[in-house]
Amino acid sequence: MTYSKNVIEAFKEITTATLTTALLKKGLRNVWIRKSFPLSNGQKRVAGPAFTLRFIPAREDLATPESWSSPISTRSAIEKMPDGSIAVIAADGLSNAGVFGDILCQRMKKRNVLALITDGVVRDIEGVLQTGLGVWAAGTSAPPSVAGLTFINWQEPIGCGGVAVMPNDLIVADRDGAVVVPSNMVEEILEVSIEQEKLEEWIMDQVQGGASLPGLYPPNEENLKRYEESKK
Repeated sequence: MTYSKNVIEAFKEITTATLTTALLKKGLRNVWIRKSFPLSNGQKRVAGPAFTLRFIPAREDLATPESWSSPISTRSAIEKMPDGSIAVIAADGLSNAGVFGDILCQRMKKRNVLALITDGVVRDIEGVLQTGLGVWAAGTSAPPSVAGLTFINWQEPIGCGGVAVMPNDLIVADRDGAVVVPSNMVEEILEVSIEQEKLEEWIMDQVQGGASLPGLYPPNEENLKRYEESKK
């Protein structure tokens, strides 16, 4: 599935906090990827389709330096990542081996991949940051992936940070972390989120003007009427 440029640009203006509220209203609670935070303060909000990669705990006969040359490898996976995609890497929360390092991140940047999201860690942090690729991770670690992980495949359903991620789900990530929007709900969630942000902007104006919160946040019938009047 591909998303239009207009849809992507619209989601880039919506905070992950707003998205979790919009998804909650639609019955989805488990959408925020745990252990995945921006590694640089300057990272801008990104939005794009998920390109999933899956690691499992290392097994010595499989997790070897030779595996990096296999047809099923992280190197091969990067060459399949579409322009504008976001790599979502399931690492089972393991923190003693970096899923990707600076060279792999540089190749992703050259392929116009927007960001890397993982519940694991990366390595070669100084080089990774120099690539300009947005990275959301649990931290950093010096050892390579095969020291603790076995790469399995790409573009399969994964669990990342306790969240189910399907290939091509829409990912939005900012300073609060990364949120998964199911691909079949993108248009619906976009509409709800835009309205939620407008409402909260109005509420913030009221609070800045000295209004108290009971009956305002969330708004009661009277305040909802006032809000609707303000849009005219």
